[in-house]
Amino acid sequence: MYSFRKSWFRSLGMVLFGVAFILMSTTPSHAVKVEKVISPGGVVAWLVRDHSIPITAMEFSFRGGAASDPAGKTGLASMATSLLDEGAGALDSQAFQGKLENLSVRMSFSAGLETVRGSFKTLNRNRAEAVELLRMALNEPRFDAEAIERMRRQITVGLKRKSTDPNVLASRIWRRAVFGEHPYARPVDGTLGSIGDITATDLRKFVADRLARENLLVGVVGDITPTDLAPLLDQIFGGLPASTPPSGLKDAATGAEGETYVVQMNIPQSVVVFGHKGVKRKHPDYYAAYVMNYVLGGGGFSSRLYHEVREKRGLAYSVYSYLNPMQRAALITGGVATRNDQVAQSIAIIREEWGRMRDTGPNEQELGDAKTFLNGSFPLRLSSTGSIARMLVAMQYHDLGQDYIDHRHEFIDAVTLADVKRVARRLLDPKQLTVVIVGKPEKIEPTADAPDIES
Repeated sequence: MYSFRKSWFRSLGMVLFGVAFILMSTTPSHAVKVEKVISPGGVVAWLVRDHSIPITAMEFSFRGGAASDPAGKTGLASMATSLLDEGAGALDSQAFQGKLENLSVRMSFSAGLETVRGSFKTLNRNRAEAVELLRMALNEPRFDAEAIERMRRQITVGLKRKSTDPNVLASRIWRRAVFGEHPYARPVDGTLGSIGDITATDLRKFVADRLARENLLVGVVGDITPTDLAPLLDQIFGGLPASTPPSGLKDAATGAEGETYVVQMNIPQSVVVFGHKGVKRKHPDYYAAYVMNYVLGGGGFSSRLYHEVREKRGLAYSVYSYLNPMQRAALITGGVATRNDQVAQSIAIIREEWGRMRDTGPNEQELGDAKTFLNGSFPLRLSSTGSIARMLVAMQYHDLGQDYIDHRHEFIDAVTLADVKRVARRLLDPKQLTVVIVGKPEKIEPTADAPDIES
């Protein structure tokens, strides 16, 4: 079974490589040319031109997301972004949404832990009107009382639903255990208490303080030239504040290493979250850790965790691990869901595989398979104008350079077996795994009381 699976994986990797080659030959990712465009007002964007379809797609982010929400106003960034397209300038919510629909404009905003994100796509024939709508949303959001209360009700319904979701609870408790009072432990979408306290004044202050040009990252893909793009950047973003007050966000220390927490919930299957300190994106060992994690738990059907927990023993439908490199902390985390009577065995196997990877690392075949897949599947992430625009923003966010798309495979190829083994020895420690279990697990003794989380 194991040999067949590996053979299948290698074949899949070659198929993906072939599909990727076709995509790279038919999309803007073939011989990708990333151009840096600077507007007359100094707004910077990275552009990939694609003249095959008359569309302009834009992705942008502002550094500083929900982790920068003021104390007692958790969820402010999330609530504010949900309201940016709910009326702006002279247009109330219904009129603004009607304009978007009539012009076939896609516009959305969202908040993550570390960024506020915007997404925009328009047909070029409607670009002038569409750009003006985006400008209004960012510079003149109305925050009408009706829209605020409607969105507050929607958020409240979502929070109540999540309050009984074992996956959400496990994740929130794990972050609280690991990060304590640091803002990384806060829920992005807020709590029932904090959402109720957010006012229109808070929302307007969010726009004034947080949507600033110095924090802005822009990626654009489509049938547009640098000459045409430059004035649009000033039109959309030029009226925003130049700078923002310091967030005061400090590096996050991780705690609770090695603790096991159990939160009782009467469900037939327990949800488990586990993890410990990881490696940051700019660290020289990042790519070695990336390849290592793929073999350990990031490779889906091909990973060791999947093989040992799912294929070999049938203990869970899925099990996984992933790197989570943030600006102020870095994690390697994972999860599994399994029957209450199988939780103890599943966790024991995960710890065993964690330790085996630390002690012996992958073998040459696993390393080669991982590289084939990671390189072959990457262009599949660049199969649309929106996905390429998002990649351009990510490249700026992580300071990867304008030529990253063309050279990423070189970073993967440069990883050696010795690199992965060295990083695994340094990074992985099964005794340091912080584990949170939500359910009614059998034969599991918690080592500490689970921390309280805000409701």
